[in-house]
Amino acid sequence: MTPTIDYEQLVNAIGDAVIISDASGAITLWNPAAERMFGFTQSEALGQSLDLIIPERLRGRHWDGYNKTMATGETRYGHDLLKVPAVDKAGRTMSIAFTVALLQSQGEVTGIVAIIRDETARFQEDRALRKRIAELEAKATA
Repeated sequence: MTPTIDYEQLVNAIGDAVIISDASGAITLWNPAAERMFGFTQSEALGQSLDLIIPERLRGRHWDGYNKTMATGETRYGHDLLKVPAVDKAGRTMSIAFTVALLQSQGEVTGIVAIIRDETARFQEDRALRKRIAELEAKATA
């Protein structure tokens, strides 16, 4: 006998943010980890555009790709870990890493699910290390 899986419980227990958006880019699922990561409650996020967490300067490029994916049913990011800036409720820039999957019904793309991790601390550490290495290399060649 195969046990039944409570997917809602699973999504709510996951430590990474799980966000689902419909074909128009409206948020239809926002788990507790998304609340912690971005600062918006579920009631604040549901029904809102993904612009809620996309930095203004990146929105045009994001929507071009999103709309193309909805029209073609294909994404070139299906298995890639994407690393991009995002913004939280307070307007602070953060670095996120995420994967996406297309949601389909009867062969038509109905939305996208993103599994997101906050990489801000690691991004800042990497940047500081690169800067330090460049400083040490400059001293060594001077």
